[in-house]
Amino acid sequence: MMVITVLDAGPVRFNGTKRRLEGVTQKSLTQCLRRLERNGLIERRVIPMSPVAVEYELTDLGRSLQPRLLSVYSWTVEMMQEIETARQQFDEKTAA
Repeated sequence: MMVITVLDAGPVRFNGTKRRLEGVTQKSLTQCLRRLERNGLIERRVIPMSPVAVEYELTDLGRSLQPRLLSVYSWTVEMMQEIETARQQFDEKTAA
Protein backbone atom coordinates (compact mmCIF):
# COMPACT_ATOMS: atom_id res chain seq x y z
CA MET A 1 0.00 0.00 0.00
CA MET A 2 2.77 2.42 0.89
CA VAL A 3 4.67 1.89 -2.36
CA ILE A 4 1.53 2.38 -4.42
CA THR A 5 0.86 5.60 -2.51
CA VAL A 6 4.39 6.86 -3.21
CA LEU A 7 3.94 6.17 -6.92
CA ASP A 8 0.59 7.97 -7.07
CA ALA A 9 2.13 11.29 -8.13
CA GLY A 10 3.92 9.80 -11.12
CA PRO A 11 7.16 8.01 -11.98
CA VAL A 12 9.66 7.75 -9.13
CA ARG A 13 13.17 6.39 -9.17
CA PHE A 14 14.12 3.55 -6.86
CA ASN A 15 16.10 5.74 -4.44
CA GLY A 16 13.34 8.34 -4.38
CA THR A 17 10.89 5.65 -3.39
CA LYS A 18 13.26 4.34 -0.73
CA ARG A 19 13.73 7.83 0.76
CA ARG A 20 9.97 8.32 1.08
CA LEU A 21 9.53 5.01 2.90
CA GLU A 22 11.40 5.50 6.15
CA GLY A 23 13.06 2.39 7.49
CA VAL A 24 12.51 0.17 4.46
CA THR A 25 15.51 -1.90 3.46
CA GLN A 26 16.74 -2.04 -0.11
CA LYS A 27 16.10 -5.78 -0.21
CA SER A 28 12.50 -5.57 1.02
CA LEU A 29 11.71 -2.66 -1.32
CA THR A 30 13.20 -4.54 -4.28
CA GLN A 31 11.12 -7.62 -3.45
CA CYS A 32 7.96 -5.54 -3.07
CA LEU A 33 8.52 -3.72 -6.37
CA ARG A 34 9.09 -7.02 -8.16
CA ARG A 35 5.84 -8.45 -6.77
CA LEU A 36 3.91 -5.34 -7.79
CA GLU A 37 5.45 -5.47 -11.27
CA ARG A 38 4.69 -9.19 -11.60
CA ASN A 39 1.07 -8.53 -10.63
CA GLY A 40 0.78 -5.80 -13.26
CA LEU A 41 0.33 -2.94 -10.78
CA ILE A 42 3.52 -1.06 -11.65
CA GLU A 43 5.83 -0.70 -14.62
CA ARG A 44 9.62 -0.69 -14.33
CA ARG A 45 11.56 1.49 -16.75
CA VAL A 46 15.35 1.55 -17.16
CA ILE A 47 16.73 5.01 -17.86
CA PRO A 48 19.89 4.70 -19.96
CA MET A 49 22.29 7.14 -18.35
CA SER A 50 25.49 6.88 -16.40
CA PRO A 51 24.96 5.32 -13.95
CA VAL A 52 21.87 3.48 -15.14
CA ALA A 53 18.73 4.50 -13.26
CA VAL A 54 15.41 2.75 -12.82
CA GLU A 55 12.04 4.34 -12.25
CA TYR A 56 8.68 2.88 -11.39
CA GLU A 57 5.20 4.03 -12.33
CA LEU A 58 1.68 2.82 -11.65
CA THR A 59 -0.07 1.04 -14.51
CA ASP A 60 -3.76 1.55 -15.25
CA LEU A 61 -4.41 -1.57 -13.17
CA GLY A 62 -2.42 -0.07 -10.29
CA ARG A 63 -4.32 3.21 -10.59
CA SER A 64 -7.61 1.30 -10.37
CA LEU A 65 -6.51 0.18 -6.89
CA GLN A 66 -6.12 3.77 -5.61
CA PRO A 67 -9.79 4.41 -4.65
CA ARG A 68 -9.87 1.16 -2.70
CA LEU A 69 -6.68 2.05 -0.83
CA LEU A 70 -8.16 5.45 -0.01
CA SER A 71 -11.18 3.67 1.47
CA VAL A 72 -8.93 1.53 3.68
CA TYR A 73 -6.95 4.60 4.73
CA SER A 74 -10.15 6.52 5.58
CA TRP A 75 -11.44 3.57 7.60
CA THR A 76 -8.14 3.38 9.49
CA VAL A 77 -8.27 7.08 10.39
CA GLU A 78 -11.90 6.76 11.46
CA MET A 79 -11.23 3.70 13.63
CA MET A 80 -7.84 4.74 15.04
CA GLN A 81 -9.06 5.10 18.63
CA GLU A 82 -10.52 1.59 18.59
CA ILE A 83 -7.35 0.24 17.01
CA GLU A 84 -5.22 1.91 19.69
CA THR A 85 -7.46 0.47 22.42
CA ALA A 86 -7.15 -3.01 20.92
CA ARG A 87 -3.36 -2.62 20.77
CA GLN A 88 -3.16 -1.57 24.41
CA GLN A 89 -5.33 -4.50 25.48
CA PHE A 90 -3.19 -6.90 23.49
CA ASP A 91 0.04 -5.48 24.91
CA GLU A 92 -1.29 -5.72 28.46
CA LYS A 93 -2.32 -9.37 27.93
CA THR A 94 0.99 -10.39 26.37
CA ALA A 95 3.05 -8.54 28.98
CA ALA A 96 1.39 -10.50 31.79
